[in-house]
Amino acid sequence: MNFGWLKRYMPRSLFGRALLILLLPMIGLQLVVGQVFIQRHFQSVTEQMAASVILELKFAIEQVARAEDPQAALDEISVNLEMLLLLNPESPPLPPDRVVFYDLSGKTLIKALHRDIEQPLSVDLLSVPDRVALKIQLEKGQLEAVISRGRVTALNPHQLLVLMILTSVILTVISILFLRNQTRPINRLAEAAEAYGKGQNAPIHPAGSTEVRRAALAFLSMRNKLERQVEQRTQMLSGVSHDLRTPLTRMKLAAELMEDGGELKADIAEMEQMLDGFLAFARDNRQEAGQPVDPIALAREVARKYGDIEVKVTQSTADKSNVVLRKEAITRALQNLVSNALHYGNTVRLSVGLSQRFLEYRVEDDGPGIAPEDVERALQPFARLDEARGHHAGVGLGLSITMDIARTHGGTLELGKSTDLGGLSAKIVIPR
Repeated sequence: MNFGWLKRYMPRSLFGRALLILLLPMIGLQLVVGQVFIQRHFQSVTEQMAASVILELKFAIEQVARAEDPQAALDEISVNLEMLLLLNPESPPLPPDRVVFYDLSGKTLIKALHRDIEQPLSVDLLSVPDRVALKIQLEKGQLEAVISRGRVTALNPHQLLVLMILTSVILTVISILFLRNQTRPINRLAEAAEAYGKGQNAPIHPAGSTEVRRAALAFLSMRNKLERQVEQRTQMLSGVSHDLRTPLTRMKLAAELMEDGGELKADIAEMEQMLDGFLAFARDNRQEAGQPVDPIALAREVARKYGDIEVKVTQSTADKSNVVLRKEAITRALQNLVSNALHYGNTVRLSVGLSQRFLEYRVEDDGPGIAPEDVERALQPFARLDEARGHHAGVGLGLSITMDIARTHGGTLELGKSTDLGGLSAKIVIPR
């Protein structure tokens, strides 16, 4: 059987699923036990108790039929039978049976009385507290009997239900507290992993069960190894930059002294540009701490650096709070996109979209754009597209750096076609 449709109604969190796994067997067990106990125990006890009273009522019916003075006979036997017996010679119409819907033993009693007494009768379990009022239609009149409820039914069957419900509530509360305490370390681990994906080092202390502690320790070990690797890379590249800039400086001085050193100067400038781009790509962006930043003001600040660039703001939420960003890294990413757009297009537009869950920066131009089949290659480091967007200037690291910055914020860089300007649309999406 396919139960895929049931997944839509199931809880998605570990806490909800664990609570459901715990509660369903408990509720099912109590329903089965309660049903069996009430039906078998209370029903059988009530039927046994009612059987003896039915015999006494039949004896009273026989005395009424035989005696010349039926009421005197009833008064004589009522003391021994421990019930009030009256004979109404007027015989009014029998009222319907009266019982509340949750009185299970009362319903069993009514069923037994109607089954075992041949004469028409009416049972009233509501008019007199803790009493059973009977009216039996006879030839000499209507026999009225008032019997103690304790003689004919098992008392208080609802107490079992009350105890079951109360116990279930107490156990459920204990289970919720226990499960919440068990899932709290898992939530902390998920928050720490999500924060690290956004470039933030959230503190985490291994806690909880053995499996959760192992997962937390493995995460901390992985994070430390990544940080050491990035630190070693940064140190290595710093040494490379120092070693390469020294001979480049000597070459620049030699080119200045040469009479015809134009081409050499251009080569040296290109080498410096390549070196700066490579170091920028390999730089550790995680070293910059995140801080609350006004995303709209940041976009307008970048636009002012490039002249009259249109800034379009779309806000679908009333929440105008700042977004935690690495301001220098995001500024650099936007500058890469804007300068790239200005290089290939004449009209450039910078858009800011702010919603409850995401921050979106979009840079559009009216240039030649990038073919869909070349989008993946354009995001790779050192990629140069000779077609579509013309001869790529630089060393092909601008989009790679931008994508790396977006990923360190937990977001992504998406390239597509601008519907308004017709050129490239570069979109940075960052979760809030």
